[in-house]
Amino acid sequence: MNMVIVLMGVSGSGKTTVGRLLSRELGWKYYVGDDFHPPANVEKMRSGVPLDDADRKPWLETLRDLIRSCLEQGDSAVFACSALKKSYREFLRINERVVFIYLKGDYEIIRQRLTGRLGHFMNPDLLDSQFAALEEPETVMCIDVSLSPGEIVNLIKSRLQL
Repeated sequence: MNMVIVLMGVSGSGKTTVGRLLSRELGWKYYVGDDFHPPANVEKMRSGVPLDDADRKPWLETLRDLIRSCLEQGDSAVFACSALKKSYREFLRINERVVFIYLKGDYEIIRQRLTGRLGHFMNPDLLDSQFAALEEPETVMCIDVSLSPGEIVNLIKSRLQL
């Protein structure tokens, strides 16, 4: 049975790094949710303006369509997607084959990562808005981002029996 794993968390939590490694080890398709933002959203984030629900709606619809397509075609995939709010996760969770994994880190660890990151449009000044918008999930697998990417991938594979 195919599956879609959605690595969720605030910007800087390691979704992309872990997602690339996990998808490579599993031989699954890999998608970065940020790649599907419309240009206006990217420009807002680059300028330090937080996105609101209206900004995120078309982005989430695109991701949901892509998740649905993967499942219908029998493809397993890994998505890196912030999915900060419960309503976003519910919208993306098409069925039980969509599994969310929360990469959780405290504010200071994430801030250090963001300030050291080059070449990404996410303005580090938006971290406060990310944590403010975050509705921590209670019923999904949660992994501490202070672990190495390899340790996180091994935990995911072990817990999901992959």
